[in-house]
Parts: sequence; structure tokens; C-alpha cells
Amino acid sequence: MIDNIKIALNSIKGHLLRTSITVSIIAIGITALVGILTAIDSIDNALNDNFSMMGANTFTLQNQERGSRSREERQINNPDIEYKEALEFKKRFKNNGTTSVSYRASGIATINHQSKKTNPNIQILGVDENYLSVSGYEIETGRNINQHDINLNRNVALIGQDIYKKLFKSSPSAIGEFISVNNKRIKVIGVLKEKGSSMSMGGDKSCMLPISYLRNNMAYIPTVSISIMANNSYEIDAKIGEATGVFRSIRRLKPKQKINFYISKSDSLAKSLMDNLDYVTQAATIIGFITLLGAAIALMNIMLVSVTERTKEIGTRKAIGAPSNSIKQQFLVEAVLICQMGGIVGIVFGIFIGNITSLVVNSAFVIPWPWLGASILLCFLVGLGSGLYPAIKASKLDPIEALRHE
Repeated sequence: MIDNIKIALNSIKGHLLRTSITVSIIAIGITALVGILTAIDSIDNALNDNFSMMGANTFTLQNQERGSRSREERQINNPDIEYKEALEFKKRFKNNGTTSVSYRASGIATINHQSKKTNPNIQILGVDENYLSVSGYEIETGRNINQHDINLNRNVALIGQDIYKKLFKSSPSAIGEFISVNNKRIKVIGVLKEKGSSMSMGGDKSCMLPISYLRNNMAYIPTVSISIMANNSYEIDAKIGEATGVFRSIRRLKPKQKINFYISKSDSLAKSLMDNLDYVTQAATIIGFITLLGAAIALMNIMLVSVTERTKEIGTRKAIGAPSNSIKQQFLVEAVLICQMGGIVGIVFGIFIGNITSLVVNSAFVIPWPWLGASILLCFLVGLGSGLYPAIKASKLDPIEALRHE
């Protein structure tokens, strides 16, 4: 076997150009496969990190399900959750968990401070005193919005890190400064810790105002969201049942009537997104297999050419006593080596390209170990399949006819 490997390596060196082309084709297929799957793992990690910040024990009451839905679900028009309904629920449910009432007024707002302004991608939120703890935000400097601010409709705000850096990068603190939000003069009372804005979750591009001020001065609020954080993840299903009962009572639904609102757990959007990414995984796998099929055909052609070119060498080896199995193994080893070389190059480039996504979504460096093993095995099988026919053809050559070959 060692002798066959040495002969195979010498043959590869002797035909470097065509071997390099075949290795490149195989590498492209493996790069496509490993790269896309690595990127998907990066997105998966980012999703889990982002949604874990909200807490695994958080759920939300909304009038409709967010994100992509089926045609049947889009035809369901539940009544808006009114502000007074949300306040009544918060009052009744306060002993069962931390409850927050919030409203997303805009996702394309611009905030000004003196001569500086942000890009038109700021999310304006109306929140209460519990929103930060329920949504996983923390205060870096200043204070949180409190009940007093809500009762008095105060024009105060919490700003994310992106807003702070854009408007106050030359100032040690933004606390006490005034910003302009929709032409309204708002006082900054707190700066949020960096959270990240991946997956369109707002994060550091958020500006939060008391929901009462937003409702009375800046925006009409047709519907609000109610977020509830249970004490721990083990009792979340029980809390969902209790919350459903309380809100049914507030909406005066009869026992036989279906609920006319939607309840989502904090990880439901992440699961929905990952379900959609499964299609990308399938597409990447198909692309990789198609590319490897082309590489297998190219490799088989190269091996057949190699058999023709080395006919005299094969005849000489057979004439001095080399068995047919040894000849067959020689060409199979050569085909497998070429495929493994392409596979290793593809894996390296695939990991590098896939982890560019990790940098974009602020995720950890990912090495998809199961797919690496699968790629190596796949290259081994492609090498065997491509080299089998040329190897059999070489092993069946008649030594006398082979020696006569010019």
C-alpha cells in the first residue's frame, strides 16, 4: 500500500496541471457545501444568543403572529390589543410574573442632537418600567424609565449604543442632554449597554420613551404587545395558561369561543427562522453534490487518460510479477488521494468563507465538525467511484499487448 501511495504521488507530481484543475473542481464543491453550512451554524448561534438575552422564560401576547405565516393565518384578523386592556392585564397579573406593556412606533426614525443626526434606521419604542428586564436590556449609565415618568407623561428617553456613539461620541456622557425625536424635544436619562442589532432585533439602534408620552404626544397606538417573564423556564407553560385565562376574562370571551389573540414564546421566531434556513441547507447540499458529480466525471476522465499514458508501465509491472489487484489498488489510491487533496482545500476555504458570516452577525467562530467528517467521507467515496472503472481497466490489460504499446 505504501508503494502504491508513493507511485500515486509521483504520478500526481508528473501531471500537476490537470491534477490541479481536478482538485480545484472538487475544492469548489466542498467549499460551497462547508461554507454555506458553516454560515448557517453561525446564524444559528447568533439567533440563540440574541433570543437567549430575552430569556427562555418570556412570552408575549399580541393581536397577530409576527413574521411569515400561512394563508389561513393571514386571514385571521384578531382585534387590536388596546392600551386599557393591556393595563388591566398588567394589574391582574402582577403577582404571577413580571409584565411589560410596549409598542413599536417606528423602525425608520431619525434622531437629532444639535448638528448631528442618525441614519433613518432607529427603532422608536414606547415602554414601561418593566420592559428592560423582560427584554434583556441593561443600563450602562443613567437610570431606567420609572412609574413616575409614565404617570406624568415625561419627555424622557433611553438610547442604545449606536445612537449614543453617533450623537455623543465627543461627550463623556449623554445624560441630561436633549435630543429631537419626531420634532419633539426629549431628555436622555439613560444609555443602554451594548446588545447587538443582528437579526433585525433593534438592539443598539433603539430609542425608548415612556409609552404614555408616546401615546399622548407622538403616535397613535392601535395595538400594543404584552410581554410576561415567568420566574423560571419550568413554569412558563403554566403561566401561559394563566395569562390566557386572564386575558380571555378581560375580553369577555365565552368558554366555547376561541381566543382572539396570539401568544408567542421568546424563542418561537428563532425556531421559525431556522426552519426557513433548513431550505438553504438543502440547497447547499444539492449544489455541493452537483459540483462533486462534475468533479467525479473529470477525475474519471483524467484516470482513463492516465491509464492510456501509462500502458507500457503497467505492462512492465505485470511482466515482472505485479498482480492485477496491485495495479487496481494503485489507480484507486491515486484517485482517492486527488479527491482528498481537493476535499482538504475545500474544507479550509469553506470554514474561512463561512465564518465571515460569524463576523457579520457577531457570533463565535464555528467549525462544523460533523460536516467536515462527512466531507472527507464524501471525497473518499467520490475517489473510489471515479477511479474504480479506470483501475479495473488497467488491471485487465494484457502485459504483452501493454509492452507493445507506443
